[in-house]
Amino acid sequence: MNKDILLIAKDLVIACDRVYNRKLQTGSGGNVSARIPGTDHMLVKASGGSMGDCVVDVEQGIMKGFVVCDFDGNLITGDGLPEGKPTKEATLHGYIYKVCPKVNAVVHVHSPYAIAWSSTKKPLPLVTWHSKLKFKSELPTLNVLAAMVQGDDLPMVEEMFAKQPDLNAFLLADHGAVALGKDAVAAEHVVELIEETAQVAILEKVMGTLSL
Repeated sequence: MNKDILLIAKDLVIACDRVYNRKLQTGSGGNVSARIPGTDHMLVKASGGSMGDCVVDVEQGIMKGFVVCDFDGNLITGDGLPEGKPTKEATLHGYIYKVCPKVNAVVHVHSPYAIAWSSTKKPLPLVTWHSKLKFKSELPTLNVLAAMVQGDDLPMVEEMFAKQPDLNAFLLADHGAVALGKDAVAAEHVVELIEETAQVAILEKVMGTLSL
């Protein structure tokens, strides 16, 4: 196994462990990916695998839970899992890498408060000082009408980035948070902030201090 890919996988495992241990993602849901520099390929979580089971050992050359595919989601190399397939959201991840050359990693989770807020189909307001410091504007919610982003949804994604080229996070309606970063750990930190912001927004709505 290529050592450079193993080092990328190491960062992905750190991100996977954080979201899984913080219960931002349970079971086999959610997905992560990282751009493989100098190529049109990405390392992505395999379909059907859990973030809690992803493993890498750089010294031993062992990697489990990830596959390599191109930006269109076509499998390049697998990792021996029975599924042998990229995440179902590979289309979204690859498209982000195509239109956002500065993005090197994507983390998508089905975190509860982000899903709850995204059900409003409205942008997530920046209700904390932390979110105002880290995000340049409210986070858009894409009203995707399926369990995954499909080819027909990509014009919506393209329009979103055309309006906000520096966007580093957004929500998928009824489906959670998507965060972008210079690496997987940075993107995972953004996911945590999205969830915190959504939780505070919902609490403020319940308290009557926030109107939609």
